[in-house]
Amino acid sequence: MNKIIHDALILTVITLIAGFLLGVVHEVTLDPIQAAKDEKKQKAFQEVFKDAQTFEPYGEFDTDAATKIAADAGFANDIVEDAQVAKDGSGNAIGYVITVTSTEGSQANITLSFGVTNEGVLNGYSTTSISETPGLGSKVADPEFKNQFAGKQEESYTVVKTGSTADSEIDSVSGATISSRAVTNAVNAGLAYYRSIGGAN
Repeated sequence: MNKIIHDALILTVITLIAGFLLGVVHEVTLDPIQAAKDEKKQKAFQEVFKDAQTFEPYGEFDTDAATKIAADAGFANDIVEDAQVAKDGSGNAIGYVITVTSTEGSQANITLSFGVTNEGVLNGYSTTSISETPGLGSKVADPEFKNQFAGKQEESYTVVKTGSTADSEIDSVSGATISSRAVTNAVNAGLAYYRSIGGAN
């Protein structure tokens, strides 16, 4: 009986020590992980808004409210995560960078940030999180697909399989229509929010 109690106490002590050490490791790695995420986001912002010198959070941004705006516009599977005001060297606002997560990816969620000028012209997008099938859905992060959005000024975009005939049409990646539509709708959701805050008005 004493041996059972002794062994139980040892296991309890080991468990407490292990839990404490895991907590310490978590706290130590938390800041570097967050810093890496922030750096990745800043690179994405700069990629989609090369003319901007700084990026500042847009007002009192509310993810739930922004996502509802997207849902009301017909994009209920997209989460509007963030909005940044892109500013030039003189501090003038020249557009926005909007981050959206699509829950419609074929494998997992897809998160992207896109730049849009005050006039409503898209600068393209950068994916910050994607786990689509390599060689298929993953191609939505490649320039060939992404560049279809750059320089366009449409209210929304649709995916086509037979070759685009209008600026509002986006050619699907062959064999990856789901991924193509997920990204396109994420852009549409972000544009709906952009218009709600006075963009291109």
